[in-house]
Amino acid sequence: MLFSPLGLLGMVTVVALAAGTQHPDLPPLSPLQMTARNAEELSAKYWVEEAQAGLKSRLRQKNIEAKARNVVMFLGDGMSVPTLAAARTLLGQRAGHTGEESHLSFEEFPSVGLSKTYCVDHQIADSACTATAYLCGVKNNYGTIGVSAAVRRRDCAASLEEANQVASIAEWALQDGRDVGIVSTARITHASPAGAYAKVADRNWENDNSVVENGQDPLVCRDIAHQLVHMYPGNQFKVILGGGRREFLPNTTRDEENTRGRRTDGRNLIDEWQEVRASQNVSYNYVWNREQLLNISESLPEYLLGLFEGSHMEYHLEADTTTEPTLTELTEIAIRSLSRNENGFFLFVESGRIDHGHHSNYAHLALDETIHLHAAVQRATELLPEEDSLVVVTSDHSHVMAINGYTPRGSSILGRSNSRGDDGVPYMTISYTNGPGARAYVDGDRYDVTGDSNFGELRWRSHAEVPRSSETHSADDVAVFARGPHHALFSGVYEQSRVPHLMAYAACIGPGLRYCDAPAPVNTP
Repeated sequence: MLFSPLGLLGMVTVVALAAGTQHPDLPPLSPLQMTARNAEELSAKYWVEEAQAGLKSRLRQKNIEAKARNVVMFLGDGMSVPTLAAARTLLGQRAGHTGEESHLSFEEFPSVGLSKTYCVDHQIADSACTATAYLCGVKNNYGTIGVSAAVRRRDCAASLEEANQVASIAEWALQDGRDVGIVSTARITHASPAGAYAKVADRNWENDNSVVENGQDPLVCRDIAHQLVHMYPGNQFKVILGGGRREFLPNTTRDEENTRGRRTDGRNLIDEWQEVRASQNVSYNYVWNREQLLNISESLPEYLLGLFEGSHMEYHLEADTTTEPTLTELTEIAIRSLSRNENGFFLFVESGRIDHGHHSNYAHLALDETIHLHAAVQRATELLPEEDSLVVVTSDHSHVMAINGYTPRGSSILGRSNSRGDDGVPYMTISYTNGPGARAYVDGDRYDVTGDSNFGELRWRSHAEVPRSSETHSADDVAVFARGPHHALFSGVYEQSRVPHLMAYAACIGPGLRYCDAPAPVNTP
């Protein structure tokens, strides 16, 4: 329901949240103002009708019993359930609504479940062991990618044993004649996208020098960037879009934006990627900025490599829009490129900087990145028919962000609570259990964070209780949303490693049970 952000009789000025550097508090709403804004909600009839409409919508939804020709997996790195709630509120408040009643695009998907995120050896996961779970279907050890739990972190020799290496759903798709692409706003060699192609004993081995620093031979245990360019399955990917140029370039050179490379083997893997494509006599393009990407968007090559930053891509709210494409633009170009294969495709899309915002206690930035994931998912569902395209949206792990207090409806999700602590000091509606936002007590009293000189700016750190240079992950389950063929399989609570097997079943790929071969009996336990 739309309403004027000025409310009844202009009694209170409400500042709508915009994509700028300030986010002023929304004053608490009085009952009278609530009547003006959401008058229908005061009636029991409104909620009964809302529930009945939702029920009818559910009853109309059918599980699509068909083969998923295309599979798109969206990952919000660090996108906890509280992150979803806060992001949908911010999305609504930016549009002039109270916000809490809003929804993200994928929250309207017909099926939702919860996945358990622990590693084999860790109660609280990182993005490496989780990537192995949701892309390879196997749980393993913290910090390792594409290998089983028989490989301990940094055990180079064990990672080389074929029995310890596991295949990803990207490999299953390639073996079925489909095309594969990966997209990320983080470095394309970072843990999450690397789960699609790398087999490595340490997630930090993104370039050869990082392998050397751990006392290993990079000619034996190949770094992640090398694996992407020269080893199967990465060397078969048709679309590779993200950040991380520095991992592909020698430390004697600087990239287009003056970032120094990190390789010590003297190799330029970007050039080598292009040389391989030229030798195959296929069309290809390497691009490093948005203008170049959009210039080829109407005549896409067979192979596309885009690296848009030396390290991670910039936060959307801080990005130079002339050089940095949006996640939605990257997603659309990837889908259009991969859709040319009549057999279908597998695409992995990561909004990687939700996680980084949380680690820094930058709540505004983390929530904005979540909203841009929402936009990318919405565009994907517009481009792909529901009848033959399975779209799955999930997260790898949670974070220790909390939405707390008794803040009135419609108050700024990024603002202070309307109440104070028992010590009389204000606190924020969003806070963190730990992280760099922790402030020292002053003469035994809790610090008033609302008095900071940069309070309300994008890089103002939300309050944290335990001081840490980087906020930690948490062990919460994460949500899994699904739309398309066999979406109902994704309901319930299950191990995260089940996710790629469910996608593979629907798509009729991989070594396990497949819908096309043997549909599961309805009543079999």
